[in-house]
Amino acid sequence: MTKFDEQYLDLCRRILEEGEIVQNNPSVADMKLKNNAGTNFPNHLAQTLAPITTYRLPQQVLKFDLSEEFPILTSKHVGFKTAALEMLWIYQVQSNKVAWLQERGIKIWNEWEIDQKGMYLGKKFGKKWAGTIGTAYGWIVKRYQLTQGLIETIKNDSNNRRMIMSLWQNEWLPTAALPSCVWNTQWSVTDGRLNVIVTVRSNDVPLGMPFNVSQYATLCCLLAHVCDLQPGQMTYVINDAHIYENQIGGIWRQIRMAEEQELPPAPKLWINPEITDFFEFDNSKELKDIKLIGYKNLGKISMPVAV
Repeated sequence: MTKFDEQYLDLCRRILEEGEIVQNNPSVADMKLKNNAGTNFPNHLAQTLAPITTYRLPQQVLKFDLSEEFPILTSKHVGFKTAALEMLWIYQVQSNKVAWLQERGIKIWNEWEIDQKGMYLGKKFGKKWAGTIGTAYGWIVKRYQLTQGLIETIKNDSNNRRMIMSLWQNEWLPTAALPSCVWNTQWSVTDGRLNVIVTVRSNDVPLGMPFNVSQYATLCCLLAHVCDLQPGQMTYVINDAHIYENQIGGIWRQIRMAEEQELPPAPKLWINPEITDFFEFDNSKELKDIKLIGYKNLGKISMPVAV
């Protein structure tokens, strides 16, 4: 069993067996938007805003040594290309445009896309934000040149203790369709290895977490590569780790499969050695410069998403 699967399945069991049971009520603001939107409010979003029973644990920490094993679940299939491209959309392309993902067959941000009238969940963002997620994720990275600044500091001042990329900028939260879930990364260099702490305010453990762990491990490996370092430690911190009630069946299925079958070993991450500039990695649908070698898993497990 991979070290990620071991930690992940243990977390899932503990959430379901020890977690606090709460109602995942939408924010008061979202409910007011829904109630005031009348017949213009999309039915599928109205359903996702309905309260749902949720199991949660606070302040969970997972640790990975990226020099020993690339973290991606083998107890179920994780769409690595989708995860890696979403990461590049944020930190390389630095975009908030949902169409960029859709052109690559990625639909995971469709539910948060501001419509052509400039509306989202009944809130008026303005037509200039149509087709985007507003002032979130890649938009913040671009505005503050976070990736460029981090790379420059790693290369020229590797002992710096202020290497932080924060996507949580208070002045831009009101115009973000979804305030960043993975909102902060802290970086350090020790003994020629690049380390990262990833901080997550809220993590959907069945759906979001497997993507997030693999994509931030990939980001660390790519940055280490272009900065002539080796990948080191990744510490992954979740403030609110949760499983929704309608995901429980899928999670228990995954746990049982892992108990009954021998899990495949972790794959290897291949990075094109000819690319030395983070902004030159191929970000097409083919993802030519970044690949997983030998990724085997127990198959797909479908689970619903909550907005």
